[in-house]
Amino acid sequence: MTVSPFDHPLLSALLGDEEASRHFSVEAEIEAALAFESALAEVEAENGIITRDASAAIVAALASFRPDTSLLRAGVARDGVMVPELVRQLRMTVGEPHGDKAHFGATSQDVLDTGLVLRLKSVVEHLSLLLTENIVRLSALDERFGGRALTGMTRMRPAIPIRALDRVATWLAPLLRHQQRLSDQSARLLVVQFGGAAGTLEKLGGKGPAVRAALAAKLGLADAPQWQCQRDTLADFAGWLSLVTGSLGKFGQDIALMAQRGTEIALSGGGGSSAMPHKQNPVKAEALVALARFNATQLSGMHQALVHEQERSGAAWTLEWLLLPQMVVATAASLRLAAELAAQIENLGH
Repeated sequence: MTVSPFDHPLLSALLGDEEASRHFSVEAEIEAALAFESALAEVEAENGIITRDASAAIVAALASFRPDTSLLRAGVARDGVMVPELVRQLRMTVGEPHGDKAHFGATSQDVLDTGLVLRLKSVVEHLSLLLTENIVRLSALDERFGGRALTGMTRMRPAIPIRALDRVATWLAPLLRHQQRLSDQSARLLVVQFGGAAGTLEKLGGKGPAVRAALAAKLGLADAPQWQCQRDTLADFAGWLSLVTGSLGKFGQDIALMAQRGTEIALSGGGGSSAMPHKQNPVKAEALVALARFNATQLSGMHQALVHEQERSGAAWTLEWLLLPQMVVATAASLRLAAELAAQIENLGH
């Protein structure tokens, strides 16, 4: 077992999601950081902050720039983030007389937070597609089996007869709400972070807001005032991740309980047992429950990370790095598993 099951060579087949994980790779992080630096040089030249010659030299250098990751690793051990070492290497590559204009007016947090948002933009698109797939598959269950009879269960005991559509609705309706929530959140989440040393863009004078807006547009993000120590939007997104996995965990728990009774549902596939060859374990359903509980646990940590002291926190920021990527991958895996599980339902009700 590795430190994280999400990139474990074996466990990731169940609990991982390659597409979501890809956006949290070191390659993706560096690519996003360099996109920020290139766009910054361009918009600063357009607004007269640096010369067009300096901008052209920086953009040209970035086109073929590949940082030394061993030095970046040493830089992180020293500085806590990769950006000071990344900028040092970039400025050396640009050379005189324009090297010192790379990263002008920006700070490490601008690079990393905007880089995170750039990657989250792709993550949101991926999660949205997976969510839509689940909505389609659950709607298909309603169409196929909705009129059939089920035994309504309250407090784990038989209650009154219901129809399959009544239970499917409890799986489907939350996902439709989560779809709307994601649309609403994206406008707040997918925004640039650009504040400079302490959030005031002091090196840009009165042109700070214009440069920030141009930077956002260049990167395909929305503009927003600096939010470097205001992490509520990221915590809100983490809450959405936990809501999604929680709803899918309810779906998984219901399927596992119905499979236990064995009379109201038929599933294709299923997991085998090394000791009991006759068994078919509801592996995907169980994983959905585990992932729901995992994200619910991590969410408290994301709320802890709201406590950023003064204008920047190294501790709270680091806590986000420990938690948010795993929550994203857990959610993507949960959506993937739920869609596969819905497709395995061959019969529902009587």
